[in-house]
Order: sequence, then C-alpha cells, then structure tokens
Amino acid sequence: MKYVLFFSLFLSFNAFSQSVIGTWKTIDDETGREKSIVEIYEENGKIYGKIIELLDKEDRGRKCSNCTGSDKDKPIIGMVVIRGLSKDGDEYNGGKILDPKSGKIYKCYLKLESKDKLIVRGYIGISLLGRSQKWIRIKR
Repeated sequence: MKYVLFFSLFLSFNAFSQSVIGTWKTIDDETGREKSIVEIYEENGKIYGKIIELLDKEDRGRKCSNCTGSDKDKPIIGMVVIRGLSKDGDEYNGGKILDPKSGKIYKCYLKLESKDKLIVRGYIGISLLGRSQKWIRIKR
C-alpha cells in the first residue's frame, strides 16, 4: 500500500512540475485544423509565445492587417502572440493573447492537460466568457 501511495504522489508531482516552455502545434477550436507552430519561452520571469510557422501554405506570407499599434501590418510569422504570463499554481495567467485573424487581444491563461497537451484560453473579463484551444507539444 505504501508503494502505491508513493507512486501516485510521484506521478502527481511530476505532472505539475512539467513546463509549458517548448514548441506547440495549434489546433483551431472552430475547424479542428492544425494552424501554426508556436514557440513558448520564458523571458525575465514571464512566459511569451511567438508564431514560428504557419501550416497552411496560403497563410505563410500573411500580415496582421486587423492588428493595431505596433503589430499593425507585421508578418504573422515571428509575431509574439502570448505576452507576460506568470506561473500561478498549475496554470499560467495574468497576461494577454493576440488573435492574428481578428487583431483582438484577450486575457489569457495556459494549463497543461498532460505533458504534451496544453489548454490555451483567451477571454474577456472573466474566463467563462472566452474560447479554449488544445495545443499539442511537438519535438523539434
């Protein structure tokens, strides 16, 4: 019985010690299609994510025409879309996410569903008013 309890605690601890840092394939929550590859990284203690590849050949040269401010008309490849998240227990929150399609910026949180599956939620106001996507970790 002791071994079962220890093993369960080890697995629980191991799941929570995983990091969101890495390379992720985004899956569109409306179409189910693979859309892009995002690199999530840490800078000055905060979590950021940038698009490093667009999977649809037709989208590869696109610029963010609907964006405002410094992102206006910038190429989507290389664009930082997740900004300033902090670790809070088993999720990352307190930052923003940019939807390059609409140009809108939302509050955001990230949570690992498993080692290789990430829940990304963008929302307005409270997290109940938003959309979630599941991203899949890829090895590069």
